[in-house]
Amino acid sequence: MHVTVLLHEAVEALAIKPEGIYVDGTFGRGGHSRLILSRLGERGRLIAFDKDPVAVLSGETIKDKRFCIRHGGFSKMQRMLQEMGMTKIDGVLLDLGVSSPQLEEASRGFSFRSGGPLDMRMDTSSGQTAAEWLATVTEDQLEKVIKEYGEERFARQIARAIIVARTRQPIVTTSQLAEIVSAVVRARQRQWENMRHPATRTFQAIRIHLNQELEELSLVLPQCVELLNPGGRLVVISFHSLEDRMVKQFMRAAANSDELPRRVPVREKDLQRFSKQKLRLIGKAVRPSENEVTGNVRARSAVMRVAERMTLNG
Repeated sequence: MHVTVLLHEAVEALAIKPEGIYVDGTFGRGGHSRLILSRLGERGRLIAFDKDPVAVLSGETIKDKRFCIRHGGFSKMQRMLQEMGMTKIDGVLLDLGVSSPQLEEASRGFSFRSGGPLDMRMDTSSGQTAAEWLATVTEDQLEKVIKEYGEERFARQIARAIIVARTRQPIVTTSQLAEIVSAVVRARQRQWENMRHPATRTFQAIRIHLNQELEELSLVLPQCVELLNPGGRLVVISFHSLEDRMVKQFMRAAANSDELPRRVPVREKDLQRFSKQKLRLIGKAVRPSENEVTGNVRARSAVMRVAERMTLNG
């Protein structure tokens, strides 16, 4: 069952105007969207996006003239909104990461806890599966992905083990990959480190790489700033340190009245638009309460950050 993380906190952070136009960049199973709709007046609008065709089908069951959902990654948000005749919005919510149904459905290949085909694509209508990628990736590239996106200290040894294993037989199931990785990590980690599954970081890394999650995030953040009306809110919920670091640095830099520092992880041509302060930070990072984590263990790593659009010339 899907339980929306930071449901009320995120919708409150949007500071919804009843007649405003809002975007849910990651519909999932619609927890945030439904609550946003309950706060909108008759003339309010909510546009949702999702890469996952199953999520889009779920969204299409909402029969509300104020709501529509489009299939696509949020990195194309500005273009898709323009095609709908919208150039400005009053708030955008990005709930990053994998939804519970994606993890729980073995056929999607996201989870090492249930055997299934090694897919890992958020958009099952296009792109390489994890199994296809693992069949051809070089050892150096695999090590780089696991190290950078999984922050896994045993990346080199895991990459070597995967390459050796695929010479014996194709790696096509989540169970196969989990067993290969677990054998490497368990042989090297200390006993007190056994709290998380040994394959967690490797599965995360491959998923992030295949779905270009960090690239998409770096592309959408500047678009959000351009789309927001003055006073409009950007609300982002992250689930791992790489995402949160990118969001934090972007928001801080856009809230700085000076030019952005060079190391902000956004493309150079997007950086050039930000010579003056565009955002105002709203509060500190928000994390789930103990009660929420107790009821939904997947919420434990969530971090929500909020920023507000400044006046257009300031």
